Amino acid sequence: MALAVTLKSRDAIPGTVAYQVWSYQVSGTPGELPKDQRIALGLPTDIDVRDPSEYPTVAALAGTFVEDDPNGIRQYVGRTVGTAGSAVIAFVAPSTDATCEAILVKAPTGQAWVALPFTTLGSSPSHVQVLPAPRRGPAVFNGRPLSDFRGTLPYASEVVGVYQPLVGWLGALSTMRAAERGGGQPVPSREAFSSDAASTLDDGTFAALAEQAQAVAGSVSPIGMVNLFRQYFFEFDSFLGTPAGHLWLSPGGTVELVETSTRRTLVEKTAELSEETTRQTEETLSSQDDVADAVKESNANNTKLGVSATGGVNAPIYHAEASANFSTDSTVSKSSEETHKRSRTQSAKVSSQIKRNFKTTFKTVTETTDTSSRRYVVQNTTANLVNYELRRKMRKVGVQIQHIGSRLCWQVYLDDPGASLGLGELVHVVTAPDVTGIKKPEPPPVPQAKVVEFTGQFPILKYPGTKDGPDEDNADFVFLEGPPHDPPFQPDEPKGLMSYDRAHHIIAEAPFTAGPPAPGYSLAMAAVKSAQSGGKPCKFVAQECKVENAAAGQFRVTAKSLNVGDMNVIDLTFTLTWNPPATAQDPAQAQYLADLDAYEEQVGRIQREAYANAVRERLKLVSSVRPRSADDLRTEERHRVYRQLLDKITPLFDDPHFNAEMLAQTFDVDEMLYFVAPDYWKPHPDPGDISGNSISRNPVPRPPWVPQLPEPGTCWVDQIAGETVSGWYTRTGKSPDPERQPQPSSEAAAAADLCDAHPEWRLNYLITEETLPAPVGSSLGWRIQIDGDPRRNEFLNAAWVKAVFPVRPGHELQAIQWLDSTIEGHAALGRPYPFNPSTDPPEYQNKSVGEVLKLLAQKLAVTNTDPTRTVAQEKVFETGFDPLAGGFQPAQPYQIFDQWVEVLPTDQIVAVPVSYDPKTGQQL
Repeated sequence: MALAVTLKSRDAIPGTVAYQVWSYQVSGTPGELPKDQRIALGLPTDIDVRDPSEYPTVAALAGTFVEDDPNGIRQYVGRTVGTAGSAVIAFVAPSTDATCEAILVKAPTGQAWVALPFTTLGSSPSHVQVLPAPRRGPAVFNGRPLSDFRGTLPYASEVVGVYQPLVGWLGALSTMRAAERGGGQPVPSREAFSSDAASTLDDGTFAALAEQAQAVAGSVSPIGMVNLFRQYFFEFDSFLGTPAGHLWLSPGGTVELVETSTRRTLVEKTAELSEETTRQTEETLSSQDDVADAVKESNANNTKLGVSATGGVNAPIYHAEASANFSTDSTVSKSSEETHKRSRTQSAKVSSQIKRNFKTTFKTVTETTDTSSRRYVVQNTTANLVNYELRRKMRKVGVQIQHIGSRLCWQVYLDDPGASLGLGELVHVVTAPDVTGIKKPEPPPVPQAKVVEFTGQFPILKYPGTKDGPDEDNADFVFLEGPPHDPPFQPDEPKGLMSYDRAHHIIAEAPFTAGPPAPGYSLAMAAVKSAQSGGKPCKFVAQECKVENAAAGQFRVTAKSLNVGDMNVIDLTFTLTWNPPATAQDPAQAQYLADLDAYEEQVGRIQREAYANAVRERLKLVSSVRPRSADDLRTEERHRVYRQLLDKITPLFDDPHFNAEMLAQTFDVDEMLYFVAPDYWKPHPDPGDISGNSISRNPVPRPPWVPQLPEPGTCWVDQIAGETVSGWYTRTGKSPDPERQPQPSSEAAAAADLCDAHPEWRLNYLITEETLPAPVGSSLGWRIQIDGDPRRNEFLNAAWVKAVFPVRPGHELQAIQWLDSTIEGHAALGRPYPFNPSTDPPEYQNKSVGEVLKLLAQKLAVTNTDPTRTVAQEKVFETGFDPLAGGFQPAQPYQIFDQWVEVLPTDQIVAVPVSYDPKTGQQL
């Protein structure tokens, strides 16, 4: 018969969780295990088996020993057999379990070990067996067990809640709202909701509304239940985590370390520009690495939470699915599961952010002037090479959640809640661009008409076709009315002059050409001023001076009478009037206009650059505006919601002040919470309807060079084309639609802007390399409040909010009666309650919805005013931490139901000496 070895037990050691007492039962016959014989298990050498002399108080270790194999292959743990046929081998090793190959050996004292065949559970006899055993390597210490911290008081707490609509009641306000928007069903009057037919849904109109609202019964119900929970944060012990660095020192060596710790938080947008984060940066060691503070900040910025001012503190409220079950125990159980899921995920998220955002840099220096750094001097005074691991000190933080109460609530929907909230406007004056370095061209003087003298020769020529020309000097000639021949003047015949005796004829006209006084001038008029012949004045009377080509300076003079003088030529002096050139033809004006265009182009380039820089600067300023306090923003939103509610129900009362007082007496207005609906419920233009003339919510201002009213077919909002890198300010931008672009049929078509063929329009937002990330909603075209937070922007763009008013403790029944008789009516309250025997109390059976609702109100009125419940809420602050078995269980009223542990890094580093096996490279 072979010996048998089994794992008997694993026992804890007081004061540590890293190590346990491992006990193995060795069984056999008295002949196989005689008394006083040494017997041992041979285990791998890399299992961290501790010397039993270190634990003198552990009775199971009495008489045990640990020996190393001379060959360095195994280590032997065993004892001397006290009772023949049975022995228990116990030793201290790491708590983490695994499996390993083991051998069983025996030997008289002073002799070599001899291997024995043995069996374990379900195995055949063999010299080597696989046994459950400690994990190889050194023990991993994660801190003391939670039971050691019993009674520890919480260092922080956070209130959260879960809201759950209660299905069954058709409220007048919500049902009428749904009927008006749903269409297809007649909308009953508010008075009809208080009729007996509405109570049992016997009226066809209400029956149709109930069927239509069945899928969204939680939306038309006017009541719900909010379960409040409190998270407690406990400081447990600390331990050394994974190595953050390594250094080695030669004998006699000294190393100076300078530790620089850098932390950032991801809750706010940036550390240097956020007032809250700057405060936390100054308090780095006390706040930033704490999961409680991170959870608070995460709650303040979580847009999926409703917010309620509970006890003067903004408490995040989660929204759960609607329930038709009115049992408080069932509601608390479902809410606890929702709270566990949300809180555990949130806590893990912020803890991982803390871990990711913690960085420590070590650098070896000889001298430092950084007085804010931590300096460490490590010296090796031994004769051996020493290795140090720099390990970060870790914190262990416990989290527990307790149910602290249930509140009956009234819910109502309010449309477009952000319509009347004012937005902050950034005052930013843009300096006019400096264009003094560019000289503006001076306009040329306005050209004037010029009068100049011109001298030309009038020839004395015999008239063609006549017999005699002039035959003596100083003969006078007069204008000839008709030609000196029988036919009349032909159109192309020159005018003529004749002597007084009608015997001599000469030509009466002559053409002249004068040069303009300046380029571009044109001849307007010519007049004969004087005449000379042979250097002497002579008679010359002009019949006509006709301008024939003004631009060329050509004119024709026809004489009425003249004296031929010396019968050669007559020197005529003319007075010529020249008109100035037209503006387009004036070279000086043309040069001026060209210079002016060049000047305006330079000025325009500077203006556009200054405009783009102004937009960039304003974008940077807008993105760096410090957000307002989240508490202040939530307070304003609650005021807005409450005011809108009063406006909605004021027509039901004669006195609005009485209305407000009734609300304040019955409902805890200060603890009102609201859930914001996403903006996609709002009717808005389909993206396909966006065109070049679409204008976004915050368009870039009109540049100074663009007219106030754009020309037809143009869009002034896209005035920075070419100045942006993609595509708070927004602009209407276009890009080619790849799915609709035709293939170019020619080089000209290929060179054309394909954006103009089938553009894809978008309402883009602007960024620069210096701006912070744009707020949530920028890509959706949301209205953004520059000093708001994500919740405020969501509120501004919400289609509606669901406002939830908790009933004051003790007024639950009064609130139900007031809502029934005054606001909501009692539609569907007379219908049978859907009793569930597994979750509902017996008294709900065979009751109507209204009767069960009153029973629920009465129960809540009793529990919410019971002083013992208040004591139960504060129990943790008196008795401290009490470990929860299993970590989570469905919540019972006013009981702790959830528990977990978070591990957080600190900024402290511990140098731990270590050694390594030179052959295997493993740490010893």
